[in-house]
Amino acid sequence: MLKANEQISISGSEVLEVLKEIEIILTSLHKMGSYYSIKYQDGELISDNAEYEKETTRFIDEWKVTYRLAKVRGMLSEKFDKTLGNDDMDDIERAMEMLKYWSKPGDAPDDI
Repeated sequence: MLKANEQISISGSEVLEVLKEIEIILTSLHKMGSYYSIKYQDGELISDNAEYEKETTRFIDEWKVTYRLAKVRGMLSEKFDKTLGNDDMDDIERAMEMLKYWSKPGDAPDDI
């Protein structure tokens, strides 16, 4: 990592903006999970997974979750020195190089 990237500076207002975006997404997803959680009525399991999936997709699309996450990524990324190393990558590219991304239905994430 470049010496310039060992310590980066971000203002309190920028951190609050990042935290607000993350809070909207996390809290909304949590509330959806709670709203659509498995429930029992008279000993019978009641769960509408299709509605949960539909509402989650609607939330991601209508609340522009990908835009919000890209905005946060941009706010954080802009603080880094983007000088390329001997491998023709900057520090961010190098750190992201081995991440696993979704590529097909059924893909499982790496352990967190």
